[in-house]
Amino acid sequence: MATATVAAALLATSIAPASAGKGSSSHSRKPTVILVHGAFADSTSWNGVVKKLKQKGYPVVAAANPLRGLTSDAAYLKDLLAGIDGHVVLAGHSYGGSVISNAAHGAENVRALVYIAAFLPEKGESAVELSGKFPGSTLGEALRPVPITLPDGSQGADLYIDQAKFHDQFAADVSENTTDIMAVTQRPVTSVALEEGASEPAWKTIPSWVLVATEDLNIPPKAQTFMAERAKAHTVEVRASHAVSVSRPDDVTRIIQEAARSVH
Repeated sequence: MATATVAAALLATSIAPASAGKGSSSHSRKPTVILVHGAFADSTSWNGVVKKLKQKGYPVVAAANPLRGLTSDAAYLKDLLAGIDGHVVLAGHSYGGSVISNAAHGAENVRALVYIAAFLPEKGESAVELSGKFPGSTLGEALRPVPITLPDGSQGADLYIDQAKFHDQFAADVSENTTDIMAVTQRPVTSVALEEGASEPAWKTIPSWVLVATEDLNIPPKAQTFMAERAKAHTVEVRASHAVSVSRPDDVTRIIQEAARSVH
C-alpha cells in the first residue's frame, strides 16, 4: 500500500508542469510560453528568461528537449503541447528551432513562434545543412563525438562541445565561472538529430519572430538572417553569442513578449 502511495505521488509530481500550464492558462488572458532548449544546453539555459516572464505574469514551461532525433524530439514536444489548455507561444533556441517548427505544425493552440539564434528549416533541410550554408560556424572544430548505440540498435554518436573550447565557442559573452558549469552539465545531441531533415514547417502558417545573435559561432548570423527573411519573420538583431538566452535574457524576454502580445 505504501509503495502504491509513493508511486502515485511520483506520478502526480511528474505531470505537474503540464497540469500547471493547463490550469494557469485557462484562468489567464496571457498565453503559456513554452521554451525549448537546443543542443549542448538544458532547460536551465532559460533560467533568466523564465524569471522575467514569470514576473510579468506569464505561465511558463521550460521543456526538456531529448536531443535524440528530430522526429522523436518533435513528437515529445507535440505531446507536451497537447497538455496545455489555451494559447501557446512556442520559443526555441538553436536546434530547438527545428523542433518547434516540426512540433507546432498542426498544433491548433500554438499562436506564435519565436526563434532565438535558431534554425527555421524548410521541409527536408537539416541543421547541419543550414549551419554550413554560409561561412562563420566553427562548431565542427570544437565538437567531441562519443560513440553510442541508438535505441534501434544501430551505431551513432553523441556530440559534445570540448569543455576547454566551450566558453569561446558557445558563450563568449558569459562569465567563465558560469560557462565552466555549463560545459560540464551540457546535454549532448546525436549526430542523427542534426542530420535529419525537417518535416513541413509551422512557420509557414504561424506568425514568427526571430532574434539573430550577431556574434554567434554555432549558427552563422547570415544563416539566421536568411532563414528569418525566408519565413517573413519579425526580426531583431542582438550583439550576443550563441548563448543569448543566458547572456541577454532581457532581449530574449522582450521578443517573446512582443510575440505574446500578438496573441488574442
